[in-house]
Amino acid sequence: MVATEVCNLMNTIQVVGIIAGACTSISLLPQLIKTVKEKKGGDISYLMLGILLIGLGLWIWYGILKNDYPIIITNALSFVLNILIIFFNIWYRK
Repeated sequence: MVATEVCNLMNTIQVVGIIAGACTSISLLPQLIKTVKEKKGGDISYLMLGILLIGLGLWIWYGILKNDYPIIITNALSFVLNILIIFFNIWYRK
């Protein structure tokens, strides 16, 4: 009985991690869509995005070390979306 409770708790923890990571990753989509749709680069802090990319890279590394796929996948998605935001802001800069 105890093993079943531990297994259910582990599943709940993974689900919470996946939902949290998905929300964090999805939060970047409106900015990316806005930039691409308007074809206009905005005033963004490249320093902030650079620090964020370093943090995301470290989270991915941490996930790899822990063999934790929710951490790896959600942070990798955030990393890619941030790269795209930077790319399109430079591409559409006037």
